[in-house]
Amino acid sequence: MLSPKEQYRIITKGVQTLVNEEELMQKLQKSYDNNKPLIIKLGLDPSAPDIHIGHAVVIRKIKQMQDLGHQVVIIIGDFTGKIGDPTGKSKGRVALSDEQVRANAKTYCDQIFKILDRDKTQVRFNSEWLAKMTFEDVIRLASTTTVARMLERDDFQNRYAKQVPIGIHEFFYPLMQARDSVELEADIELGGTDQTFNILMGRMLQKSVGQEQQIAMFMPILEGLDGVEKMSKSLGNYIGVNEPAEVMFKKVMEVPDSLIIKYYELCTDEHPDTIDAIKAQLAAGANPRDIKYGLAKVITSLYHSEEEVQKAISFYDAAFSKKAIPDDIPELTIAEGATIGSVALSFVEMKFVPSKSEFIRMLKQGGVQLNGEKIGFAEIDKALADGDVLKIGKKNFVKFIK
Repeated sequence: MLSPKEQYRIITKGVQTLVNEEELMQKLQKSYDNNKPLIIKLGLDPSAPDIHIGHAVVIRKIKQMQDLGHQVVIIIGDFTGKIGDPTGKSKGRVALSDEQVRANAKTYCDQIFKILDRDKTQVRFNSEWLAKMTFEDVIRLASTTTVARMLERDDFQNRYAKQVPIGIHEFFYPLMQARDSVELEADIELGGTDQTFNILMGRMLQKSVGQEQQIAMFMPILEGLDGVEKMSKSLGNYIGVNEPAEVMFKKVMEVPDSLIIKYYELCTDEHPDTIDAIKAQLAAGANPRDIKYGLAKVITSLYHSEEEVQKAISFYDAAFSKKAIPDDIPELTIAEGATIGSVALSFVEMKFVPSKSEFIRMLKQGGVQLNGEKIGFAEIDKALADGDVLKIGKKNFVKFIK
């Protein structure tokens, strides 16, 4: 087992909020001294069975702790799913039937075990204990918090202010999720930042029954391929964990340069030292496309076999590199710090476009590519690297040289 200090570095890589650091170090030290794994809890609401790598951010972090030797327990919220998590909702959710919950849970598990080690993961359903609670138990559970505390939640607060009905049963969702932590005697619970209230409720309830409080760990929301909005299937800016290797590789190559490090931190299991080295390469002027090429290999290999990855690389090279960029293209020498916008007049001189305004119009309409990838007006101030290739329209190419 790695030292507590080294485990801490790996566990906290990419984490947005940790409650709290001192307690985590104490738990890791105690686990190390007693050679006893920590209990890592992840609760899943089986209402959306198809996952993408944005959903997988939390699961990847769980995998890193599993690889460190800790015990992962997945809680399928079959009982809580009948209520529906009100988090982020402007109205109450429709409850799921037993059949829907079980079907969604199976699909979800099939996908998460592309990441987690099935043989080292416990899967439990919270109906095991919640369905057995008496009405007296429920009243006792309800007595551990107040209505005022529940109304601290943004979603409840907003609905209350707008006079949108809030069912009493919805207040029980965070309490039941907290009861799961008590049942497991969880040491760490993970979730996205949208789960802050629910996970902190687990700490509160554990303390009320005399248990050692779990560490609350929150991962940031991952932006999608547009670099702006949260990764979402409805927005089409996602990378699905079940997508073919060729599609996955190509999509990772579309990740904005500004998000390369964030994707390395949240979507891979690379060691912090490796990521620090990549940061240094970028700071030293390495071509972001080359760094992204490595990122695409890493992410695709997490979900596909080596053979599938190699086929994806060959497919991408043939379709988007070798064939897309001719061997003999004009070169343009640029100064350090040059951007796409600052050299736009050169494209007029090279007779690629009749005017700078026409170039900007093409940029806005998706008629410009950088290193084989479409770019938009948002990239007009993007710094150019030595060796970058810009395609304007269907046949005009220019390679930048420093």
